[in-house]
Amino acid sequence: MSTTDTGTDADTPPDLEFFWDPVCPFAWITSRWVEKVVAQTGYTVDWRFISLRVLNKDRDYAKDFPAGYEQGHTAGLRMLRVAAKVRADLGRNVMGPLYDAMGQHYWEMPKGSGLRDRIGTAEHTAGALATAGLPTEYALAVDDDSWDAEIEAETELALSRTGRDVGTPIITFEPPDGLSFFGPVISRVPSDEQAVPLWNAVIELARFPGFAELKRSLREAPQLNVLGTVTDAPEMEDWEAGSRKAHKPS
Repeated sequence: MSTTDTGTDADTPPDLEFFWDPVCPFAWITSRWVEKVVAQTGYTVDWRFISLRVLNKDRDYAKDFPAGYEQGHTAGLRMLRVAAKVRADLGRNVMGPLYDAMGQHYWEMPKGSGLRDRIGTAEHTAGALATAGLPTEYALAVDDDSWDAEIEAETELALSRTGRDVGTPIITFEPPDGLSFFGPVISRVPSDEQAVPLWNAVIELARFPGFAELKRSLREAPQLNVLGTVTDAPEMEDWEAGSRKAHKPS
């Protein structure tokens, strides 16, 4: 089942709520993993909003972030304004294709595409709308801050489920009362064969009532075309061998 068919406009709630910001590389990579899980399991997904610009509204960007982050986070908010208007007019089922198209027009572009100054503009967003098969006039909503209250409310909803010391993405499993967590944060998209076993492992861990956190600061760069960081993925056999070794009884 495609994320185009979320079931969120019907009486049946979705299996997942995925809160995304279009300028978060880790949200994009995790969303590609979720798409693979959806294709193999029939999960339904409601693609909802979380804004890094809203989340960090009280931060001093000049002091707390590297140069360019405020511009990038603001571009994400502008793109979410468009998504909010599209959702209001056309329904929740088009959010998956729109997010996919926004990612294609940023994360999947080659390094040196000159996107830094164009992302979040009406012209750039119109290209994503066209790829999603949606009317390009919605791109004018990038400047319509009347949608900010809705985006902020949705951001606060996500944070109310996880606590505030998190980033993006946030996922709720079996919403609205199921478990919610920040991440999983991964730096590369799993293969089709890896996707469901890896997902099941995460869910099993998160369902344990005493689970609090699993984290490390050492990581590879997000494997994305626009960053020029894509490297050869480890072979499936190597991953499976490592998994067997990790689970070998002593």
